[in-house]
Amino acid sequence: MWLLLVIASFLLSLLLVGLVKTWLSAQLLDIPNERSSHQQPTPRGGGLGFLVAFGLTAGAALIISQVAPTLLPPAQLQPHPWRLVLPLLPLAIAGYLDDRDGLPARRRYGVQLGAAALAIASFGPLPGTETLLPVARVTMIGLTAIAITAAINFYNFMDGLDGLVASSTAIQLACFALLLNQPLWWLLAAALAGFLYWNWSPAKIFMGDAGSTILGASVAIAILNADTLVTAGSAALTTLPLIGDAVFTLTRRLLARENIFQAHRTHLYQRLQQSGWSHAKVATLYMMLTALSCQLAILVARRYAVAAL
Repeated sequence: MWLLLVIASFLLSLLLVGLVKTWLSAQLLDIPNERSSHQQPTPRGGGLGFLVAFGLTAGAALIISQVAPTLLPPAQLQPHPWRLVLPLLPLAIAGYLDDRDGLPARRRYGVQLGAAALAIASFGPLPGTETLLPVARVTMIGLTAIAITAAINFYNFMDGLDGLVASSTAIQLACFALLLNQPLWWLLAAALAGFLYWNWSPAKIFMGDAGSTILGASVAIAILNADTLVTAGSAALTTLPLIGDAVFTLTRRLLARENIFQAHRTHLYQRLQQSGWSHAKVATLYMMLTALSCQLAILVARRYAVAAL
C-alpha cells in the first residue's frame, strides 16, 4: 500500500506543480537581482504543488488506516498526519503570503516560533528530556524551539540553486523513513521527486518560501519525533551538508563582523556556482554528501543499538 501511495504522491506532485507554474506564474514571479543565482524571471510557489500532493496522499493514508487497517496498520502512520498539520499549515500560509507580497521579518519569525511551539506540543521535546529537572526541561524546550526555527531559516537560505534543497531533502526524508521508522516521509520524498522534474536545472519553477520553510520544519519534526536520543542524534547527522553550509557561513560572517541580517551570496554552494560550477553539478555534489551523511547516520544508529544489547 505504501508503494501505491508513494507513486500517487509523485504523480500528483508532477501534475500539481505544473498547474501552479501555469496558473500562478504571473502572480509569483521571481525577478533576478544582484543576489540571484538565476538570470531569467522564474515562477516561484512550486512548493504549494508538492505540499498539496503530500497532504492528499497523507490524508489518503489516514483514511485507509481507518477503513482498511489490514492494508495499512494505524501503527505505521508515523508521524501522524493530523499532528503534522498543526505546525506546518501556518508556515505554508505565511510562506505563500511572503512569496506573493513579502512579509516583515519579525512577522515571519513570529509565525516560525509559533510553528515550533506547536511542533513541540504535538511531538514533545527531544526524547530523553522527560527525566530532567523542571528548570532544565524548560531550558531544553526553549533551545529546541530555537533549533526548529533555525532549521526553517537555514533550509530557506540554502534554497538558492536549481534542485539543490529539493534533491538533498528528498534523500534525507527517505533516510528518516527507514532510520526513524516514520514511513509517512516516503510520501513527501516522492512529492519532492515529482517537483524536481520542474525544478532541476534549468529550473522552470522555484519552490518559494512556502516550500523551503516546510522542508526545514519537516526535518526538525522528524528528528523531534525520534524514539530515542541516539536515533535523534543520528538523524541530525543527515543535515550536515545543508545546515553545515549555513552554519559555517553564518559563523564566518559573524567573525568578519558582517551584518548577518543583510542578504548575501557567500554560502559555500553559491561560491561553487560563482567559480564556474553549474547548478546541476553543485546540486549533485550536495546530493552525494547527503547520501553519505545518511549512511553515516545509519551506521551510528546501528552501532549504538548493538552496544545497548
